[in-house]
Formats: sequence, C-alpha cells, structure tokens
Amino acid sequence: MRQIETYKNKNILVLGLGKSGFAVSELLLKLGAKLTLNDKANLDQNPHAQELKKLGVRVIGGQHPVDLLSKEHFDYLVKNPGIPYDNPMVKEATKLDLPIITEPEVALSVSDAPYVCVTGSNGKTTTVMLTQQILEHHLVKTGHHAYAVGNIGRPIAEVVTEATKDDVLVVEMSSFQLMGVTDINPRVAAIIDIYDNVHLDYHKTFANYVAAKLNVTKTQSADNYFLANSDQKDILEKEKAITKAKIQTFSEKYQTADYFIADGYLQDQNEKIMATKQMKLPGIHNQQNALVAIAIAKIMGAENKDIQAVLATFTGAKHRLQYVMTLDGRKIYNDSKSTNIEAASVAIPSFQEPEVLIAGGLDRGFTFDDLVPLLKKHVKAVVLYGETRFLLADVARKAGITDIVIENSLQEAVPKAYELTQPGDVLLFSPACASWDQFRTFEERGDYFINFVKELKTK
Repeated sequence: MRQIETYKNKNILVLGLGKSGFAVSELLLKLGAKLTLNDKANLDQNPHAQELKKLGVRVIGGQHPVDLLSKEHFDYLVKNPGIPYDNPMVKEATKLDLPIITEPEVALSVSDAPYVCVTGSNGKTTTVMLTQQILEHHLVKTGHHAYAVGNIGRPIAEVVTEATKDDVLVVEMSSFQLMGVTDINPRVAAIIDIYDNVHLDYHKTFANYVAAKLNVTKTQSADNYFLANSDQKDILEKEKAITKAKIQTFSEKYQTADYFIADGYLQDQNEKIMATKQMKLPGIHNQQNALVAIAIAKIMGAENKDIQAVLATFTGAKHRLQYVMTLDGRKIYNDSKSTNIEAASVAIPSFQEPEVLIAGGLDRGFTFDDLVPLLKKHVKAVVLYGETRFLLADVARKAGITDIVIENSLQEAVPKAYELTQPGDVLLFSPACASWDQFRTFEERGDYFINFVKELKTK
C-alpha cells in the first residue's frame, strides 16, 4: 500500500457502516485521518462499530444528525454507495460544498497493485470473475495473484493493504460507486453495455446513469486502455468524446471490432483465440463477457493458454445464469440476477433446448412486451409469481404460449414448473424483475430457488 498525505489529519465523515464503510474506515485510520462514522441504524450492538470505537472513531448511530455538518468542519464525506444523493446528510454536504466520495476512490488512490475496472448494466460480475481467474492462472506461475474486488462483494479497501505491485486488482464498479468517483486511473477500464430503465429510482434520469458509468474512464490517462462495446453506437460516441485512453472495441456483430465473434470462434484481429463451443458458459451474452475478459487479460499480459484453461472450465457466477443441476434429464439454471427485462432478454435465448420459464417479482411500472418474440421462439411454458405475474401472463399470451401457470410465491412456482418439463428441457429461473416484493435481495431469492430445486430432488 502506498502512503499518501491526502487524508492525513483530515476530518472525515464516513456515512454508512456496511462492509465497505468498515473497510474504508480502517484504511483511512491507517492513512492518518480523524474519523466520525454515522449510520441511521442503531450501532450499540454492532461489532464493527464497537471495534472502530476502540480505534478512536467517533460513532453516531440511530439517526442522521444533519446539523453536525454545519456545526463542525469536515474535509470529506465518504458515502456508502447504496445511500442515495437525496439522503439528508448528503444533501446538506452538497449544499456546503463538502467533497463527497466513495470507498473505491479512497482505496484505489493507495493501491500498489495495478488495477482494471469493469462496469455495465449486465454482465459485470461474470466478466470480473472470468478476468480474475484468467489473470490468476497467468500470475500464479510467478507467485503473484489477481483479486476480484469492489461491487462483487469484497471491498477494495480490504485488499489494497495486502496486494503488491506485481499483483492485479480486478474491480467491479457499480453506477452507485462510480457516481461518487472523481479521480481514478485504471490500467484498463471497460463498459460492457448500458441499458435504459436500470437504477432510475437512484439516478432519476438515463442521462445521469450514463454519466455515472462514464466516470470509469473520464479521468483515465492516454497511456491506458478503454474497452468499448461497438454494438451500442450511441453510447460509443459518448465514450469516444470523454475518454483520453486508447480505445479498443468488442462486438457480437461486427468483425471490424478489435475483439469479435465469428465462425464459431472468439477472435481478435490477429488470431482465433478459442472456439465458442469449448466454453462452459451458455449464451451469446457470455461470449461477449468473455471477449471483454480476454481483451483485459491480454493487455495485462495473459496468454491464450491462460484464457483457454479458464473459459473451458468456468461454469458461471452465482445467480447469473448459474447451472444448478440436471434432474431426470432436465437442466436447471438460476438467473436470479435477472432483475430487469434486458437481463432476461439475454438469458432466454441462451439455450437451444425447449424452456420452461419461471419469472416475476417487483412491479416497477415497466411493460414486458419486448420479451414477446423471445418467449415465442424459446419458451414452451411459463410459471409466474409475484407482483408482475399477471402482466407477464399477458405477454406470454401475446407470444402464443398456452401453458401459463400463475402462483403467488416462488416456492409454489418451482414444483409447478418442473411438472411442465420433459427430459431434454431447460428449467430457467430468470425473473426479469427486482426481488423486493418477496425477498430482500436477488442473492436471497436465488438461494431460495436453489433450495426449492434441491427439495424437488428429494421427492
């Protein structure tokens, strides 16, 4: 870890005590900062809060004391990425021109290890995991490592203290994190894709959402690289206008891109790298994720044999078109991360076999008509649950599906869906909706799905 003076003896308010809040607090203490931590939850019994108290942090829980910001001088507010910008503490900080940053910026500013950053509406986690595993396969030969950090679950601030200049950080960046980033310079930055109707409850407008994503490359320097999706022309123009980095492109459609898919191969302009049929992951979208991982890995020094070894064995990130099991000839997949129509739209066409689809969840006021042609082509039956079950049933009818089952809960939906399958079919759980009508997170929803599938096995 590099020692820097930026935060030394500075009064810093850390807002939100999650994993990243705790990790960045520990890091800031090592950098000589004076900390106050605030969370609206009661922290009296929180072990992390008590540990920080012992280290000299002033901890304020149970409320957001807005007047604290005007009564005392703070040099920075470090905000938990999940806290919206209309939070009263954040609004007051903005009013007072107090710099607001997030944990990634603090952590990356002290990283000895070179780092790459990946963002996008869909595919971030799979791409980060593929990239990390390819680079790990490459680096471990010399005793060094690649770390998957950031939005994927492990805070960057937790890892920068141990990663050396010969290691690599592969950072998943959400739009929430990027909105609070003002100065990062990744060796490679990548935007996989950007879709509308994603996180608009947080960003308010699509323009705000795009602007947040573009922060991943906005402060890159000319000697670094930016990977852009040449299939999204409008976004590509915005990316070209803002980045100073060297642009490399990837494409599912166009062989003019630097990395592309053609003749059944993942390729660059110099060679065929690997046959797509040798990949364990299903779906054209995962081939696109693989192109991004390949491009990053090659820039960072990995070889084709590293790429081939990982892509031939990697079976998927949890809850992201995750293979669960084959039960009496039916392949079952958990795609609980499908929290929007776009995610379902890439999952549904991933299989050649007939599909029975389980979908449904929180009603955000969207229509699902874009799914009609995909349902018509790939899905023979649907089982629907949650707030959107009747909306999705209308779409299934428009697609000509006659086997439409409506249930109240996922627990009821799983055995009904299995009853509609035959050997050789795929049972796909791809909700196309957020989980919050019945579950706290998409991870919780996916775990429940897997457990309900295991119950089928015991019957």
